[in-house]
Amino acid sequence: MPIKPDLPKPPEFGAPLAPTHESTETLKLLALRRSTPVLMLGEPGPSAADLDAMLRLAMRVPDHRKLEPWRVLIIEGSARERLGDYFAAARSLREPDATPAQLEEDRKLPLRAPTILAVISSPTHDPKKTPIWEQQLSAGALCQTLMIAANAMGWAACWITETPAYDSHVHAALGLKPGDQIAGFIYLGTAKEQPVERQRPDVSAKATRWTG
Repeated sequence: MPIKPDLPKPPEFGAPLAPTHESTETLKLLALRRSTPVLMLGEPGPSAADLDAMLRLAMRVPDHRKLEPWRVLIIEGSARERLGDYFAAARSLREPDATPAQLEEDRKLPLRAPTILAVISSPTHDPKKTPIWEQQLSAGALCQTLMIAANAMGWAACWITETPAYDSHVHAALGLKPGDQIAGFIYLGTAKEQPVERQRPDVSAKATRWTG
């Protein structure tokens, strides 16, 4: 069963914080972390209190100059059906020849898990010139921290986008502004079956020492 996180109170602004937090359990989680394929997700989903805790943790990600260049839409219950209707309508506009079966596929996409967190990358113009790329990276960091927080609390999770995430009609339905993007849909729920390990990168092939 998912745990009830016993989180410390948020520190006061300006309070001294430890530079490190040694944690064997955190290292173990990272060593074994595995996304749960979205088709393996089912009921129940996280409670409102669980979501509040996840979001509180995720919003501590690196954020150059404290611009908070992201926001999150919580999509649950019948709102998933309405989102599916938007997905299907968007596909019919993109692909006028789409079959009823194809439109139904898109309509059912949001119903694959009880809870969806739509992470919106919303970079802002910064007079001090924080690059847009840095702000977008912060949104990606928020997605990954949500994944880790969910797993640590006992919830299965999958971070995906798929075609609707890049569709302007879906953007309009979700209230995105010019320059906003969907960094990811985080699907949350309970695993219906156990995922298996997938191929992982060879560290020696992906990391080298630069010597000038």
